[in-house]
Amino acid sequence: MIAGLRRVALPATFLAALLGLVYFLGSPPPATIRQLSGLTMGTSYRIQLVDLPAGKSEQQISGDVSALLTEMDKGIFSTYADSSELSRLNRHPINTPFVASSHLIEVLLLAKEISELTGGAFDVTIGPLVNLWGFGPEISPKDAVPADADIAARLEQMGFKHVVIDPATAEVTKLRSLFVDLSAIAKGYGVDQLASYFDDLGVESYFLEIGGELKIKGLKPGGLSWVPAIEAPLDAVSQVYQVFFSRGESIAVAGSGDYRNYFELDGVRYSHAIDPRTGYPISHSLAAAYVIDESAATADALATAFMVMGLEESRALASTMGQAVYFIYKSDDDFRDYASVEFASYMED
Repeated sequence: MIAGLRRVALPATFLAALLGLVYFLGSPPPATIRQLSGLTMGTSYRIQLVDLPAGKSEQQISGDVSALLTEMDKGIFSTYADSSELSRLNRHPINTPFVASSHLIEVLLLAKEISELTGGAFDVTIGPLVNLWGFGPEISPKDAVPADADIAARLEQMGFKHVVIDPATAEVTKLRSLFVDLSAIAKGYGVDQLASYFDDLGVESYFLEIGGELKIKGLKPGGLSWVPAIEAPLDAVSQVYQVFFSRGESIAVAGSGDYRNYFELDGVRYSHAIDPRTGYPISHSLAAAYVIDESAATADALATAFMVMGLEESRALASTMGQAVYFIYKSDDDFRDYASVEFASYMED
């Protein structure tokens, strides 16, 4: 290890569980709440249902959920499974249309919308930069701080503008060689797909989570709100920083932070959150961003983009959008927070 280098990079499953939302507060869930859990998309999922739908056993639901998430992961969005649809798109020749599933088209269109909305702060072609900085699948401390020339070269290998999506023909065309990674939006989309499955079954109350991205509907037994909690942005044991209440509404929640995956070299802290507009890790005061939206995929992507943009730029955009956001930011030696009016309404039961 290089002298002066400190690297914090938790395993993906542990990181995702802590980075998102802590939602088991106090006593365990009541016995009337059915729970399912497992692994997917390099992380874990947990499902809580107040009632099972008529005509479906818990075993049948578990099988359906497993099949759905396997399709979302290994079938479509995985960059590790060679046979996944996304892996095949990444290998596909340039300037040659790739026939894509409706799921892949939908996610790519949303990713493009968020990219344009945020001025390029969200870019699913950022993989080459992430790998260069040592935050990809292979962590390489010796390459912890890349040369400016290498960063410039990787920026030339990126650009969502070089992806053409035609929903009418369900075709995707890469205009140059690119590596597309949808990990900053696919978990949220997976949550949305789970929600659609349970909605179609007539389930009135649930708490769904994949790697910290949530979809909540209805009330717990006794007419109580589900109570998600935001963790403190500390590189330590998880602590509750703030709670809020679902109030029986159907909402999606996603969060992003830079406090559990970074390295330090000669007293300088380098976050895993890389700004695709500059090629360098973020260096602003924003420590964590949380978004409430109707869509978990949208919340997932926006939370990532806000972490890149920083406090002031994110506040301005969220205000323009009327978006429910909660930001935790560094101020001197302490943390402060900001809740938009739309988010603050959920902080009171």
